[in-house]
Amino acid sequence: MKRLAGKKNREMEFFELKTQYRRIEKQIKKSIESVFESGSFILGENVSLFEKEFAEFENAEGCVGVASGTEAIQIALQANGIGKGDEVITAANTAVPTVSAIECAGARPVLAEICIESYTIAPEKIEEKITEKTRAIVPVHLYGRSCDMKPILEIAEKHSLKVIEDCAQAHGAIYNGKKTGTMGNAGCFSFYPTKNLGAYGDAGAIVSNDKKIIEKAGMMRAYGEKKRHESEISGMNSRLDELQAAMLRVKLKHLGKWNDLRRKKAAFYGKLLEKSGLALPEEKSSAGHVYHLYVARAGKRDLFREKLLEKGIPTAVHYPKPVHFHPAFRYLGNKAGDFPNAEKACSQVVSLPLYPELPNEKIEFACEKIIETMKQNPNSFETK
Repeated sequence: MKRLAGKKNREMEFFELKTQYRRIEKQIKKSIESVFESGSFILGENVSLFEKEFAEFENAEGCVGVASGTEAIQIALQANGIGKGDEVITAANTAVPTVSAIECAGARPVLAEICIESYTIAPEKIEEKITEKTRAIVPVHLYGRSCDMKPILEIAEKHSLKVIEDCAQAHGAIYNGKKTGTMGNAGCFSFYPTKNLGAYGDAGAIVSNDKKIIEKAGMMRAYGEKKRHESEISGMNSRLDELQAAMLRVKLKHLGKWNDLRRKKAAFYGKLLEKSGLALPEEKSSAGHVYHLYVARAGKRDLFREKLLEKGIPTAVHYPKPVHFHPAFRYLGNKAGDFPNAEKACSQVVSLPLYPELPNEKIEFACEKIIETMKQNPNSFETK
């Protein structure tokens, strides 16, 4: 591998947004100015146009912009009739917001085991969690990789369950030719700034091919109103604002290119680390990965991260605890050992630096240090 010259070029950040912003700065500023000049800041033209454009990107019938990805899941569940007394099955290794959204909808989260290769919910483990109270499944397309949706949808149809896809990390990911978010009853997206399609603050969206769900979700995000000052159903305040919508419209035009860059950089990592001893992300032709994160697994993960940081390589962990290890979810009644794959994954996963603007030279430098660390600590960091 070529060594990088100069201290400045050797410095790495796990993630940075400044370079991307500078490349689209004029477009972003123009979009912001147009909002201020319009004098419309809530549910105006930019929200309507973004909803139309994102629905087209997703090949979905419709889209509803909301305030966050968490509220997207909550509203999508409620719009599908899920609420108090219902149970909703989801993955044991997901981020807390998935489970919080189920709770906010009034339902009880039920955790299921994952596949250790994909880090997504294991379809064969779903059916054993179904009870007479089960009303929905929330598969989480984690790290940018689609869940194995075919068997999940078959299980849902067999038991008359709703499927609400958590696509917070999977903007543009594909499964058997279909975009994530369009295979179930609704798909939920976060536009948190670090996402593949990120706003400059909190924002989210719901997509669906069911016009009734889109209409109901659109009412629920604004107090249940179809027309002003007349609430027809129970609702809340979860509106995507005009400024975020305007900026998302600019960034959406670049999303395909950015996803392609992520794939290329992930492939570069894979080539350089093929014989490193790390467990690298699984690639399947049926599940088009968009690499929101490049996640490997290492034994003695925390020590591995310390060694890399000493060599100037920052890393992160998504996520260090399975849901049932959080004090807030002890009431679910799960214990250590209930989900061995999820627990193993959470103890070993390590996210390496990856974003569209990351220079290949820095990926080379990171891989050089990773391989060096593995060789200096034989058998310490290989996954068992």
